[in-house]
Amino acid sequence: MTPAEKLIEKHRLTKEEYIALIGMAEDKDTRDLLRTEAVRLRQKYYGNKVFTRGLIEFTNYCKNNCYYCGIRRDNRNVSRYRLTKEEILTCCREGYRLGFRTFVLQGGEDPYFTDERTVEIIRAVKEAHSDCALTLSIGEKSYESYRRYREAGADRYLLRHETANEAHYGMLHPTSMSLAARKKCLYDLKALGYQVGAGFMVGSPGQTAETLADDLVFLGELQPQMVGIGPFLPHHETRFADKEAGSVELTLFLLSVIRILLPTVLLPATTALGTADPKGRERGILAGANVVMPNLSPLRNRKQYELYDNKICTGDEAAECCMCLAGRMKSVGYRLVEERGDALF
Repeated sequence: MTPAEKLIEKHRLTKEEYIALIGMAEDKDTRDLLRTEAVRLRQKYYGNKVFTRGLIEFTNYCKNNCYYCGIRRDNRNVSRYRLTKEEILTCCREGYRLGFRTFVLQGGEDPYFTDERTVEIIRAVKEAHSDCALTLSIGEKSYESYRRYREAGADRYLLRHETANEAHYGMLHPTSMSLAARKKCLYDLKALGYQVGAGFMVGSPGQTAETLADDLVFLGELQPQMVGIGPFLPHHETRFADKEAGSVELTLFLLSVIRILLPTVLLPATTALGTADPKGRERGILAGANVVMPNLSPLRNRKQYELYDNKICTGDEAAECCMCLAGRMKSVGYRLVEERGDALF
């Protein structure tokens, strides 16, 4: 039995088997087999629905200095901004009018947004839109902070682990950050009842088949409800500015693998995938993904939240972006829906 056949049968492989499977990523028969099974599982649990997430990038200040990130602390050429609570609520109102039923508040780890300010924003959003899910993506916090956000009404939390390999983590982050701390946060979030999202960049500097296998083993252990992956894309103000972008084809392959590993997972066709390939989001959906994340941030701030170069949709109105995405999804046989899109357990 090949590693691909075993994954389809068992939904889990050993690290060594994942390494062998990744080594077959360029084999057409293996790709086709995994993609067919991934689509079958996505259809079984979610049909042809594609869930939308209204992304609100509310601060590009960050205390961290991750080596790959365009809004890292030491990048002095970023025009920094913060949205007010009222501006965030305006984004939500517009999103709700357009049919969004999940909002994602994403930002750098900005000390200005204390627990008190964050809780105030969470409560305001949930009071205004009680039928919507609220996702936070604001980095590493204490268990107590996560508890306060959860009690205020936050439903989900995205915290990409970036790599589950200790040595590789050290290549991508300063010594003030650790993989152990990142994993602790993810398990804290699970313990508090969040729908939890992890994930990693495909093709990040130093990544190997072994480190990718570590990622897949970790996802099997964590059992997150959401997984975000996309190709690594360099930013010109980082130490990895001259590194090659991650492979779209390997990203698509891994989307299928993750759908089989976690059959009911919420799996985005990410903006990074759409940036790397003009048809990337459509191809992601056809590989097993079932989520897209249009941007609801104010147009004046879109280009300032630049994690990597050449990010798409920084100049599109939210309504225009939604119409475009709806057409893109329809072109490959899927439909955007006005639903919260909670994970199935």
